[in-house]
Amino acid sequence: MERYDRLYRLYEEHDTDTIRALQDLIDLFPPVDSRVALDRWQEASEELAEGKDAIREAFPEVGETFAALAARAEREQAFTALDLYNKYGRAVNTFVLDVDETLRSAGSTDNEIPRDTLHLLTEFHEEGVPIVICTGQTLENVKGFAIQGLGSEIVHSGDLSIVYETGTGVFTPGHGARTKQLLYEELDEEIRTVFDAVRSRVLSAAPDRLRKGCHLQGNEFNVTMKPNFETGSTAAREVIDEALVYELDLLGDAVGDLDAVEGGEDGAARDWTRAYYADQDPEIRSVLEGEGGMPGLVAADVPADARDVLGRIDVGYYEADAAEIGSLELSKVVGVEAAFDVLGIEDPFAIVLGDSKSDLRVMRWIAENDAGLAAAPEHASRNVLDHVMGGDDLVFDQGRASDVLRTVYALNRLAPEG
Repeated sequence: MERYDRLYRLYEEHDTDTIRALQDLIDLFPPVDSRVALDRWQEASEELAEGKDAIREAFPEVGETFAALAARAEREQAFTALDLYNKYGRAVNTFVLDVDETLRSAGSTDNEIPRDTLHLLTEFHEEGVPIVICTGQTLENVKGFAIQGLGSEIVHSGDLSIVYETGTGVFTPGHGARTKQLLYEELDEEIRTVFDAVRSRVLSAAPDRLRKGCHLQGNEFNVTMKPNFETGSTAAREVIDEALVYELDLLGDAVGDLDAVEGGEDGAARDWTRAYYADQDPEIRSVLEGEGGMPGLVAADVPADARDVLGRIDVGYYEADAAEIGSLELSKVVGVEAAFDVLGIEDPFAIVLGDSKSDLRVMRWIAENDAGLAAAPEHASRNVLDHVMGGDDLVFDQGRASDVLRTVYALNRLAPEG
């Protein structure tokens, strides 16, 4: 209990709130050409140094560690970090980070990654902790905000990797021939034929309502329909629900046309596809029921040859946001494994931040391999929250990913104490 007692003394006997506020001011001080502002920055620097020195004197054995804790972590975050260290005995040595509605949020951060989050990630990078950005977005989109937010030096440092389009590709600048890996090129011809067929028809065969209400995300491989309305709005929900059913039918047609699949004529393959994915995902079932699209058969009625193909294809439904067809062989897990390999992370203990079912797969993989922690925003999908709360309960407020980063910062300071 000695470590808990000392931590209790730190937050009881020292004005850590002021120390933390001063540290944030120093870290996030905007570049301004003002003598008054610069004078205040200098005063804050001196006050911060005095506060940290007082802590160093009060805790001779762990003064440097506690000074760092006081400047970055709130009391609850520090005690959570100590609990995590006692449970796992390890520091976090890599980050796996979803972006949309995790690092940034349309609802609370104006779809920008907050400055304190970016600064903390920069601090971890300077300490040699690799960062894996893991997202469903296109590579160009992710590169753009990564360079803008973290800076070109970090992006091209060799310690940052981007898993994009939910695992269809991995981009790790600074690694020569392994810089860009097109994982979808490793799929067999049958699966690539299905995706080519769906992509070639997804816009040209769409009814007017979908052509006007949706656009095709510029993916290299996945087929993703996005709304031409504000994400989360009623109009976006309605058009994405319709797009999901439409994509299921396109997928059914493509599978039914394969030489290896028999009996898919006259719409039978469409019914197979609807039945199969309704059985796989209750959200998809709910949409089909709402659209009056449930077939008169169940998943067990789907022929084995069609099930074999469908079992390798992922249909993703993101309410009022996207309807997507991807490959289960190219999940975020596969992308993260490839990123770890390029980055040389042989014994990962990662913190995974995410909000959706694709992130949940990574969280489960990490848990199954005793390779890290999982955290999620409070508005994450129910299955994600259940997983996180059933683990270490690292749930953070919308737009406040920095709260978990501060907990990890504290964990990594406490871990070397042994």
